[in-house]
Formats: sequence, structure tokens, C-alpha cells
Amino acid sequence: MTLSLQSSDFDIFGLAPLFAIDRAALDARWKDLQREAHPDRFATAPAAAQRKAMQWSVRINEAYQRLKDPLKRAAYLCELNGAPIRAEDNTAMPPAFLMQQMQWREDLDDAETAADLERMAAEVVAARRAMLEALQQTADVQRDFAALAQQVRSLMFVERFASDVDARLDQLGQ
Repeated sequence: MTLSLQSSDFDIFGLAPLFAIDRAALDARWKDLQREAHPDRFATAPAAAQRKAMQWSVRINEAYQRLKDPLKRAAYLCELNGAPIRAEDNTAMPPAFLMQQMQWREDLDDAETAADLERMAAEVVAARRAMLEALQQTADVQRDFAALAQQVRSLMFVERFASDVDARLDQLGQ
């Protein structure tokens, strides 16, 4: 297969288009690709070859950033399979999820100590881990990308909440 700048991230890295990836293999392949395409290797080449090397270097880094992040990787799989996330205009969430989010927000507002916040952080970490396992099942086993898009939108809420908990912990630490 001949690769182009329009090739999928998975093709560029020689990976199957799955949620589950071998992170060590991804990292090793990224280093190899960067070595091959690094603009410094083309310093004495004609301007067109230098420009192409720069484009490839940027494209490889973009693909790597997307594939190494589970949330970005899941969103990318959705897009590749015709189920874009559309987080900005599709905010429908299951009622149970919304109730959990409301409870977490109330708990965050009521949290007074670092111990309260650390308990919340641990709960969010556990929820995130379970959600990532569900993403893998939905993407790689069920291949249900509409459902995966919904799960990604939910995980986006959890990630945002985790950042808010961390910010509150930082405030207490000052």
C-alpha cells in the first residue's frame, strides 16, 4: 500500500483500525516514522523534498497524538465509520448518566477537604476505566459506531469533570 498524507492514522502507523492498540508498538513506530521523515534529514535536499518532509513530519505527529489518546482515538474511529461525535450539537445523554453528573457536581460543590476531593478523583478514575473498557467492547467487538459516539460524548463529560476535580485539588494545595 502506498501511503499519502490523506491516509488514515491507522494506515500510517501500520495498525488495524481498532480501539485497542499496543501503546509500546505505537510509540516505537512513531519514533521510526519521525526518524525517516524528520526535516533535518532533508536539509540539503531540494525545497520540494524539504517541504514534503515537513508535511509528513506534521502529519505523523498529528496521527500519533490522535492514536495515543484513548478519547481522541475513539472519536476518530467514529468519524472513520460514519458516526461523527458532533459534541457541539448532540448533547443528549441517558438519564442515569445525567443524574450521576448532577450528583458529582453537587458533591464537588460540597467538598471541603482534600480527602473529599481525592475520594471523588478516585471514583472518577474508576468510572473512566470502566468507560474505556466499554469503549473497547463497543468499538472492537460490537463494531457499533453510533453507540461508540454516544459513549465518547459521555466520556468527554467525565474527562471535563475530572479536570474540575483536579483544579479544586490544586486550589486547596495553594
